[in-house]
Amino acid sequence: MVLQREQALARPEQMARLLGWGIRFFLSAGLTAAQLPGGAAPFALGCVAASGTGGEGLAAFLGTALGALLFQEFEEGLPHLAAAVLILTTSFALRETRWFRHPAVPAVCAGGLTLTVGMVYVLQAVAPLRRLPVCVTGAILTGVSAWMYALLLERREPERQIMGLRFLAVTLLSAFAEVSVGAFSIGRTLMVCLLMMTGWQHGASAAMITGLWAGLLMDLSLDLGTLFFTAAYGLVGMASGLRVGKNRVSVAVAALGITLALVMGLTDDLAGSMLGETMLACPLLLLIPGRLFGGKRLQKETDASAVVTEGIRKRLNRTAAAFRELYDSLGRTAVQSADENPAVIYDRAAERVCRSCALCELCWKKEYVSTFNALNDATPFLLERGRPLPKDFPTHFTSRCIHLPEFLTEVGTELSAFLLRRQYRRQLEESRRTQRVQYAQVGEMLRAAAAGLGESVPASAQKRSYQIGAVLRPKEGESVCGDSVTSFENNDGQLCLLLSDGSGCGESARRESALTSRLLRQFLEAGIDAEAALKTLNAAMALRSEETGAFSTIDLMTVTLGSGDAAIYKYGAAPTYVKKGGSVRRITGHALPVGLRESAAEPDITRLTLKEDSFVVMISDGVADPLGDEWLQDLIAGWDGSDPQVLAGLILQETVRRGELSDDCGVQVLYFPADERQAV
Repeated sequence: MVLQREQALARPEQMARLLGWGIRFFLSAGLTAAQLPGGAAPFALGCVAASGTGGEGLAAFLGTALGALLFQEFEEGLPHLAAAVLILTTSFALRETRWFRHPAVPAVCAGGLTLTVGMVYVLQAVAPLRRLPVCVTGAILTGVSAWMYALLLERREPERQIMGLRFLAVTLLSAFAEVSVGAFSIGRTLMVCLLMMTGWQHGASAAMITGLWAGLLMDLSLDLGTLFFTAAYGLVGMASGLRVGKNRVSVAVAALGITLALVMGLTDDLAGSMLGETMLACPLLLLIPGRLFGGKRLQKETDASAVVTEGIRKRLNRTAAAFRELYDSLGRTAVQSADENPAVIYDRAAERVCRSCALCELCWKKEYVSTFNALNDATPFLLERGRPLPKDFPTHFTSRCIHLPEFLTEVGTELSAFLLRRQYRRQLEESRRTQRVQYAQVGEMLRAAAAGLGESVPASAQKRSYQIGAVLRPKEGESVCGDSVTSFENNDGQLCLLLSDGSGCGESARRESALTSRLLRQFLEAGIDAEAALKTLNAAMALRSEETGAFSTIDLMTVTLGSGDAAIYKYGAAPTYVKKGGSVRRITGHALPVGLRESAAEPDITRLTLKEDSFVVMISDGVADPLGDEWLQDLIAGWDGSDPQVLAGLILQETVRRGELSDDCGVQVLYFPADERQAV
């Protein structure tokens, strides 16, 4: 009985030991796939060092040996296995010494042994200086990974275990960076999802550090020569961490928003892949079961974390100021490049045709003024038509030129090249202006994020009740309305009412207005300031309009429900009417719709305070002619009801009666009741 009891107690212990060996075996094998340029696999060596001695260390060694066989060439696998053997034997030899038990010592030894083996191959290389940086980098990463994996495998404090787990996840995902579906990397998509999860659970500091480390590994493994992913993942992690403990949708929107701001204006493949991978990571974050996060959202940090939050806010403000200063400095130093002188067309054509002509001395020296005037008079016709004709030149010039066909052919060739150079310079200047604006917009978004960091609606603030009514009607002969209306409350206690009118009518207009409304709502629900969100959206839609030619109006009103303070933002929108008692205030704007203005264009902004028993009526331009809307003002002023839905329907009914359905119609009405108990 005693023997059976001891065997029963030993069985779980044996299973746990076998499980630990298996984990180290497969981790080392998988980490061998995470390689630097040149084939070095430092993370697998770090796992061997962190596994220590005994069965765990041997299992890790066998795993990395299998990984070397599967993922490395012979020339790369030989030094890798040599370093692994040295690390394992050193651990066995020094395992009984007291100082070797300190977690830093195995890490330093692993890095030093890796460097020693690497230097043997560096000194034998044809170009040792070229291989030296990779060798040193691999040794450093071996030591760092040995330290971080030890935090996880040796079961230290929970906080350090989480750090080690994040480090392990980043290194494993970097091994899958080159595994792609279409144009998108599976490893990088999961990496962005990990950054959003980290930000949502642990805040901006942890997510930003994780993002910087993940981006650095990605830049090293891809051998880009830049820090593109380091900067991108660091900012994505920071933006995700600003929504710590909030709804996961807002975390995804914040990450997507900062990614959109980063890649805006960039045309390389990495920028497009980064945006697509972030878009794929957002639904993955939402699909992860909540119980994996402990069954409930983490609460916001208090007391000590408030100091960290304040530090992050200051860093964001300093970063925003740096972006703004960069924008201002580019504006101060930018010089408008002068157009190339068209005379170069004739100079190059004459160099090929006239230099060997018998009349060169006559035309270009004795009669130079006459020749110059003849060519100068023909220049406007050339630039307008795009090709030369004999009739463009005076008769005295064409009758004297004995090589006129050859000269016109060369002029045509140089004219085409001249026009192409001019077009390229103008496109380059426009691209530079756009990129300058992006610096300012990123700075504004960071400043807005810093302003909202840690802020919340006071629990004692009483929200004012309200009622909303809205109606839509398509243009006569159409089945779908091209206008979109929406209303919602964001996390800052603001009520947002939005009306967008897409260009044209029908389904295409509906898609355009719905896209504009959806993007703007995501920005606002993520806590981004309305003005910064609108300017960023305008810049994005301006780029989109260059391809599609479509545009849309924006009529946005934000209301702080506690105080009634409101702001109305307009991009090409119809007037808004504010009714209090029998008086009506008409609010207009002059800004063009989004997509038609330059990316730096600001919206028209009107600020006001809404009182009790007041109405706000927002309409699209199909409801009433802005130059003849007296009937609408009279109707609103004379309205004595209290149901905003009835008022919206009455306005649309009067529009139909007047036969003004030449465009899509949208009406949205907000009402603040005089008695709070009337709220619906």
